[in-house]
Amino acid sequence: MVAPGTRNRALTEHRAAFHTFATRGALAQALAATVAGALSTAIALRGAARLAVSGGNTPVLFLEQLSMADLDWDKVIVTLVDERFVVQTSQRSNATMVRRTLLQNKAGDARFVPLAGNGDGQLERVAEAANQTIAKLGRLDVAVLGLGKDGHTASFFAGGDTLAEALDVGSDKCVVALRAPGADEPRLSLTLKLILQAGLLALHIEGEEKMQTLLLAQNQGSELEMPIRAVLAGAGERLQIFWAA
Repeated sequence: MVAPGTRNRALTEHRAAFHTFATRGALAQALAATVAGALSTAIALRGAARLAVSGGNTPVLFLEQLSMADLDWDKVIVTLVDERFVVQTSQRSNATMVRRTLLQNKAGDARFVPLAGNGDGQLERVAEAANQTIAKLGRLDVAVLGLGKDGHTASFFAGGDTLAEALDVGSDKCVVALRAPGADEPRLSLTLKLILQAGLLALHIEGEEKMQTLLLAQNQGSELEMPIRAVLAGAGERLQIFWAA
C-alpha cells in the first residue's frame, strides 16, 4: 500500500494534478463528467469536439458512464490513442471495445474514426493513412491515457522500433507504427506531440501496482525505459491524474 502523503507529495513535485477516489465507480463518474464538460466547452466554442480514448480493461466503466452524458454527440469525433494491428472484429481490438462501451446510448451519435481500418494490409501503409486522417482532425480537445505496469502509455513501449520517433515532439507526424517486445501485436499510436496538444489531458490509472509504477516514473531515468516519463515531463501541471485503488 502506498501511503497517501507519499503519493500526493511525489505527484505534486511533478506538478501534475492528482485526483483520488474511494471506488473505481466514483472515478468513472468523475472522469466522465470532466471529459463531458471539456467536450461541451469545445462544442460551444467551435461547434465540434475531438476526443481520443485508450483501450484495455481499465477504461470500460468510464466509457460506459461517458456514453450517457447529455451533450451534442453528433458534433463529437471519437478516435483512439492507440490500436493493436488486428482485425476490428477481434476482441483485442481497441475499436471493438470502444464500439461496445462508448459508442452506445447517447454517444451512439458520435462519429468514430478508428486508426487501423480493418486491420489488414501492410502496417506502415495503414499507419500513413491513419496519419493523414488524424492530421485532418486537428488539435484534440480531450485525450485520456492509460498506464501499463511496465511504464508504457499509448503504445509507447520500451524497446519499440519507432519509440524515439513517437516521442519526438519536433516530429510532424500524428500517428506512428510501432513494434516492441512488450507488445503482443504491432501497434499504431498517436504521437506524443499530438497527445500533449490536447486541451484536456487525463491519465486514468487503477490499483496499487500501477500507482507504484507511476511513482517509480517520478524518479530520474530514461524516457525510453519508462515512456510515461515523457508525458509527465511534457505535460507538467496540465496533466490530470485520476486514480482509485
